[in-house]
Amino acid sequence: MNTIYFFSLDIIGYLAIIVNLYSMLVKGEKRLRLISTIANSIFILYGILLGAMPIIVGSCIAVFLHSYHLRRIRKDVG
Repeated sequence: MNTIYFFSLDIIGYLAIIVNLYSMLVKGEKRLRLISTIANSIFILYGILLGAMPIIVGSCIAVFLHSYHLRRIRKDVG
């Protein structure tokens, strides 16, 4: 594998971290969970490209949990 490939992987990983950290700064559970879902989706891509099952599994669980709570929030509001 070449250096550009690893650099691209690093960018994806850092993007996921930045989005995840940003989610912790926002106000409101709905917005936090939505942004965290996006961050964990990026982590899933990152894990797939790395072939890292712990990242993939953990992020899939997080996406599932955030999606569940987002549906619960939508149901409570509407």
